[in-house]
Amino acid sequence: MEPFAKIRVYIPNHSIMKTNNWINASLGLATLFLFGSLGTQLLPQEKPTASKPADSGTVDLAFQHGERLTYKIYYNLNFIWVPAGEVTFQVFDEGNQLHYKAKGETYDSYEWFFTVKDEYDSWVDKNTLLPNYSERSVNEGDYHIFEKISFNQSAKKMTVWRAPKKGEKEEKTEHPVQSDCHDVLSTLYNLRNYDFGSQAPGYSVPFRVFMDKEEYPLKMNYVGRDPNKRVYKMGKYKTLKFQPEVIAGNVFNEDDKMTVWVSDDANRIPLLIESPVSVGSVKMVLKEYWGLKHNFEAKI
Repeated sequence: MEPFAKIRVYIPNHSIMKTNNWINASLGLATLFLFGSLGTQLLPQEKPTASKPADSGTVDLAFQHGERLTYKIYYNLNFIWVPAGEVTFQVFDEGNQLHYKAKGETYDSYEWFFTVKDEYDSWVDKNTLLPNYSERSVNEGDYHIFEKISFNQSAKKMTVWRAPKKGEKEEKTEHPVQSDCHDVLSTLYNLRNYDFGSQAPGYSVPFRVFMDKEEYPLKMNYVGRDPNKRVYKMGKYKTLKFQPEVIAGNVFNEDDKMTVWVSDDANRIPLLIESPVSVGSVKMVLKEYWGLKHNFEAKI
C-alpha cells in the first residue's frame, strides 16, 4: 500500500557528513522517528482542528510511570544483519510533570567501527503534555553537543543553551515559534495518544517539533492495518502501519521508503522500524518491554 501523504525526514547535518553515518542514522531514527519525523524544510499546512489530544486529565493515556521500552538496532550490509546498538525509552511521574528519557548507544563490540552514546530528556506538563524543558547530550564519533531548551509555550518562545559538552561554556539563543510546539520525545509520547486505528487509511495528524534551533511543521500519516506482522524474536502482532517518505541525501536514496509498525492496541508502542539507507538498510526491533499501562492485546 502506498502512503497517502508525505513526511520529510530530517537527519541533523552532522549525521550525513561521514560515509559510515549509518549508525548515526540508526540511533537518530530511534529518537527522531519512533513516531514522528523532523522535516528539512518548513512546509505551509493548515492548522488541524485538534493539534493535540485532550488534556491528560481527561484522556486515558497510552503510557504510565514506569514504562520502559528497549529496542535493538540492526544494520544490514551484503544480506547480513549485524546488531549494532540499543535504545531505551522510559517514563517517570514527577508530580506535576512527566519525565521522558531516551538513551541510545552502540554495543562495546561494535565501537571499533563507530561509537554513539546519545541521551535525550524531556519534562512535560501533565495537563497539556507540552514540554516545559528538555536536554540532549549527543556523542557520535568525533561529534559532540550538549543542549538545553526552555519552552515558553504561552509566549511562543524557545530559549536554547548549547555547548560542545555538558559543563563547558554555553551559547544562549532565543527563537520564536508557533503554538503547541514539542521536542522530539514529547512528540513521540503525545502521538501515541491518537487513535489512528479508528481512522481510515490516509488519515494524518499535523504537529510541530523544535530542534536544532528551528521549528518544523510535520504530519504523521497512517497507512492502514497489518494484522499479522512478525517481529524478530518477539512473535506476531496486530499492528498499525505508517510509511513516511525520506529525503534523498548521503543517508537515503531518492526512492527509499521507511516503514513503521505500531501495536494495534491501547498501548500503541512502536514494534518495528525498517528503512533502507544509502549503504545498506537499518532495522530497529522491540527487544523488551516493562510497565505497560494496558494489556498487550496486540500480541498474537
